[in-house]
Amino acid sequence: MTRALDPIASHLARSRAAMERAADDAAMLTSAGRIATKIISALRGGHKLLIVGNGGSAADAQHIAAEIVGRYRQERPAYAAIALTTDTSALTAIGNDYGFDHVFARQVEGLGTPGDVLLAISTSGRSPSILNALRKARERGLVTVGFTGAKGLPMGELCDELLVAPSDDTPLIQQIHLATAHGICEMIEAALMQDEG
Repeated sequence: MTRALDPIASHLARSRAAMERAADDAAMLTSAGRIATKIISALRGGHKLLIVGNGGSAADAQHIAAEIVGRYRQERPAYAAIALTTDTSALTAIGNDYGFDHVFARQVEGLGTPGDVLLAISTSGRSPSILNALRKARERGLVTVGFTGAKGLPMGELCDELLVAPSDDTPLIQQIHLATAHGICEMIEAALMQDEG
């Protein structure tokens, strides 16, 4: 199989190019830094990080929450983060009683408090369940943060900070989101561990 016909090599080449674009995207990097600062401030204040997403973004939400509650690289105290994608009883009850578009908004209403951060992940920026969660978070006084792709800019109207991955290809957007989230986790961990002295 020649490299030109190898779908794995082709995907990895596209991934490398997307990551290079992201690493050189000053606006995206600035947004990521501001997002890390907002999460650090919330966690320092005794607040929590709530994370939502659908499909692959739901998996990213769980991954990010695990890095915050468990650890990223260093032994340290646990920090408060919850992926609202994991409670099957809540998801199915809310979906059944209120419709899927409200599966995250209802949880934000019940669990979110002013000063918490909602991280909403949507590669398209158009998922109704994500937009409704952001609206509810705004009503409840949460800090709203979004991760999206190049076509998701309208989502920014509901976000205090919006990270836009420089791609319109869903798998590549997801890869950029997770890699950037790892960098944010590193910033959070370093800052909060410094507080521990």
